[in-house]
Amino acid sequence: MKTWAVWGVRGAACVLTAVGLGHTLWNGLVEPGIALAFGILIAVGELARRDRRGSAEPVDRQPAPLASAGALAYALLGQNAGQPTHHGVLQIVAVVVAAALAGIVPHVARGRGPALDHLSRRVLAVTFAAVCFQPLYNSGRLGEWVGQGPYLVVFLLCLLGLTALCDAVLAAALAGARTGWPYGPLLRDELRAQLGIGSAICATGVVMALGVAVAGLWAVPVFSVPLLLTQMSFHRITAIRTTYRQTITSLARATEIAGYTPPGHARRVAALSCAVGRELGLSQRELTVLEYAALMHDIGQLSLVDPVPAGATAELPAAEARRIAELGGEVARQTGVPAEVAVVVERQADPYRDQPVAARIVRAVNAYDDLVGGSRHPGGSLAALEHLRLGTGRDYQPEVVECLARVLARGGRDRVVPVPPG
Repeated sequence: MKTWAVWGVRGAACVLTAVGLGHTLWNGLVEPGIALAFGILIAVGELARRDRRGSAEPVDRQPAPLASAGALAYALLGQNAGQPTHHGVLQIVAVVVAAALAGIVPHVARGRGPALDHLSRRVLAVTFAAVCFQPLYNSGRLGEWVGQGPYLVVFLLCLLGLTALCDAVLAAALAGARTGWPYGPLLRDELRAQLGIGSAICATGVVMALGVAVAGLWAVPVFSVPLLLTQMSFHRITAIRTTYRQTITSLARATEIAGYTPPGHARRVAALSCAVGRELGLSQRELTVLEYAALMHDIGQLSLVDPVPAGATAELPAAEARRIAELGGEVARQTGVPAEVAVVVERQADPYRDQPVAARIVRAVNAYDDLVGGSRHPGGSLAALEHLRLGTGRDYQPEVVECLARVLARGGRDRVVPVPPG
């Protein structure tokens, strides 16, 4: 685990926080009314956070968008109702940290506070934006270069784009250090996430800063309402996705309840398949398809009159395994899952050269779990991997088997995010 990335980000955030708070306490608040208005906005945004226990979303993607937009707007604030402001970078850091801490106290009391890494990223991203804007504005050079017209808006949007990139780089580095997954796919997922709620945060931060510059602090609550509504919609969509995932998980348990597969088999295959998919560099959307297909990969066994011994389809004749897979694909289509999921389920018994990547992963991981029988005994695991390697001529893709071996060597079953129970 690359702990240097974690401690580097946390250490930098702690140093900036200490310096900012110390400077502000020593010199006092400049323009306290403005600082109070934005501090209240950030605290309210943190209070509106809805972290969900058991959510499949990474904790760093359970944001407080209103608080983030308020922090960025304060960092990019140059005027208040036409009058220049004079708060500096260190005061911005102090106000953002103090307000965020005030807002997360109720969440901490309920045991649902945001991760320390999320707060560290917030501090560093806001500091980056403030350092790029405040010295240029206060020195007058920004006005000389871009003026107060549309070029200023373009400059602010470009600056926020760089800030979002900085935040994505930090988030990917922290996630990579925490999980050991490849950095490239993590960065790609973070950049895609920035296109969603991240773009709304950046746009609101710019509009709010420009609105306060013209209309004064009354612009703060006015421009907060659209993002607050967006946040509510975001929570509703996420809740629907969580319910959908739990429904698929419950459906996958039908084979266990009926006695066709061992208890926990589908969840083990799904968790280990996602870990292998991460190792191979699959995107977040591809991982979602992979997880759903892995959960439902044995659903075709419900059509059998006599269960397969121990539910182990890996040792079945090719024709029988293909028939079960095709029946499973038909069942999956009837449940309304995305078409890609049904394709993965029905093609998991094909030669690997004819399969999509997700089907190759599910087939190898399913065979591994069938061979070890759910046991974590080192001898059983090594023997199962050797069996898979012997089948790489037709049944299993060599790259998938080697990725599976690397995941298991790192203790993969304990490192993946567990599938929420049905």
